[in-house]
Amino acid sequence: MIPLRLRVSAAGCALVLGASAALLSSSTAVAAPSKPVVRESPARQATRSAAVADTSVGPFTEPGFAAGCTWHEFGEGEQPPWWLAFTDPLCVEYSKRDITIDDGGALRFLVAEPSRFAVSMLTCHYYQKDHWSAQSTHGATPWVAWDGQYWWDKAARRAGARLTNFRIDGHTVGIGDAVAALRPVFPDLASALSDYGQAAGETGLTVSLPHDLRCALAG
Repeated sequence: MIPLRLRVSAAGCALVLGASAALLSSSTAVAAPSKPVVRESPARQATRSAAVADTSVGPFTEPGFAAGCTWHEFGEGEQPPWWLAFTDPLCVEYSKRDITIDDGGALRFLVAEPSRFAVSMLTCHYYQKDHWSAQSTHGATPWVAWDGQYWWDKAARRAGARLTNFRIDGHTVGIGDAVAALRPVFPDLASALSDYGQAAGETGLTVSLPHDLRCALAG
């Protein structure tokens, strides 16, 4: 049973994340309708398609190209330069800890997301790490926070995703606790999170991807 205080805090988080229409990042800027809509990221779409095309699912592992990554780090609301779209492998790390109500952090996050996804579309080898936190104001205890890792290797036809370090109102929880806390107040976000598991602790997987001729030829 999730304490009432955590459920109330989760309600605040739902409002922020619903307004940004994001889980694991959103692919387009979306104005918040009366009922928030969670849009699937490209990595999540690829994972879902792979589950249909191939049942080869295993635990999360680092991609083979990770050792050769040159990491490009971006701060709150910072948009990557356009030329990164032609980088392969492309390895990026985003700070998303300033999703706040009163200082424009949520708006800056929302504006930056489309360009962040745009640079990932052409590369055959992509690895993203991000750090999420939603709170009422800068410096306040986060309602909900977590870290994410997402990658794909279209040449090897593999992709992976992992969510770790879940915290609600400053308390360490598992993804299942976060899902349960969000379900009564924001079922769409809870459902999106539940796709990654409902157990305690971190959650992650590696799956097969459909064939991509362009990346197969590029190696």
